[in-house]
Amino acid sequence: MREVRISDGTMKQSGHTKEISLTFKEKLEMAKLLDRLGVAVIEAEGIEQTKIDSLRIKSIASSVKNSILAVPVKLNQESVSITWNALKLARSPRLQVPAAISPTQMEYIHHLKAPAMLTAIEDTVRACRNLTEDVEFIADDATRSDQDFLYKAVRAAIEAGASTITICDAAGTMLPDEFTQFLETLYENVPELKDVVLGVSCSDDLSMADACAVAAVIAGAGEVKAAAYPVSMISLANVVRILNNKQDICQVVCRTGMTEMKRITDQIRWMCETGRSAKSPFDNGVEDGDKEISLTEHDDLTAVMKQVEKLGYDLSEEDGAQVYEEFLSIARKKERVSLKELERVIASTAMQVPATYVLESYVINSGNLLTSTAHLKIRKNDQMQESVTLGDGPIDAAFLAIESIVGQHYELDDFQIQTVTEGRDAMGEALVKIRHEGKVYSGRGISTDIIGSSIRAYVNALNKIVYEETNS
Repeated sequence: MREVRISDGTMKQSGHTKEISLTFKEKLEMAKLLDRLGVAVIEAEGIEQTKIDSLRIKSIASSVKNSILAVPVKLNQESVSITWNALKLARSPRLQVPAAISPTQMEYIHHLKAPAMLTAIEDTVRACRNLTEDVEFIADDATRSDQDFLYKAVRAAIEAGASTITICDAAGTMLPDEFTQFLETLYENVPELKDVVLGVSCSDDLSMADACAVAAVIAGAGEVKAAAYPVSMISLANVVRILNNKQDICQVVCRTGMTEMKRITDQIRWMCETGRSAKSPFDNGVEDGDKEISLTEHDDLTAVMKQVEKLGYDLSEEDGAQVYEEFLSIARKKERVSLKELERVIASTAMQVPATYVLESYVINSGNLLTSTAHLKIRKNDQMQESVTLGDGPIDAAFLAIESIVGQHYELDDFQIQTVTEGRDAMGEALVKIRHEGKVYSGRGISTDIIGSSIRAYVNALNKIVYEETNS
């Protein structure tokens, strides 16, 4: 039996639909879950903002241990180079070359006529092949294309070095028998397809995507694009279950496991369905298993800085040295230092800057019979600014008030609170991690009022962002 690969496009899909909104942290967690599940390929969004998206891809690449990590490029050499620089450290990197093949989409998306399109496909695939052997050409909207042009495009991609050719039924209008006939005709007209892997992607507009995928596998397809949380796509759970139960008919082996399928897809569904409210500073929470990692005084500067980078921080050499010195002073007093403790060291030691924003006062109203409100006064230089906001709880309202004053939303990467002293007048400590342009900034606040310490922590992190932007 031949093997059929499952490629999951949930993460890539999140960048093209408003139905899914994933944070940086959630994308890392999703990549780990899919890798654990055993999908052959994990597809990530391409690069639009070089600095931010390159960091995202590098972070995902370091998290994926077994699966292929696939990232799309645009039809130009610059995009290929930028994408490869971010992807090249992945254990199994793949460059994808998507191209709209139907006449209307070709001119609307790429602004190219057919001859120029063929040249662009060939040049881009060849540029990718010069960097990696795993290159995928994706014929978007193939089922609505001019068939002769489709054959030429597929042939050109194979000759340029593509090892996987994916045919997309973006319209989702084909029945299984029609799709089978379409692929058989393609094989007849492009015999070179037998030397590469044929992939398929189907829209689910007629609720026939899963059936079309199985029909395509029987017809010879070796890779199926699915999604753990499908929005008009092939269902990962369904297609894997069918291929596993009908091995004798399909004559294929699918190595994506079913043992953890429900648990992992439920986790991914939860992340996709409980997206942050447009009016809330809080993003979805993700449990990070790496928090169980701990360090000792025997760990050198390199080992500690490696964990600092995994936490999302990009520290200067000076800040790194200060963090390591403070880390050692703690590690000598106790057997192990957890990553949460390391984060508190970073928040209190690294990048201490002059305060652009200073908290002057806050009034919080909250209760089980009323919506929480926050009235904050914050001074920026010599100017007093204030805001009154509603929120889902007192801290949510307070953070919203800060965002209203600043005029910008920041992704809240993590929020932790704990007591640092005992008794009725115990001091509470808050740690806030904000992600901005791919980097993490942390702030620490201490007060007998846990809301006050949370506000101070947020403002502390905010000041670090403003200082770096002003002095960069």
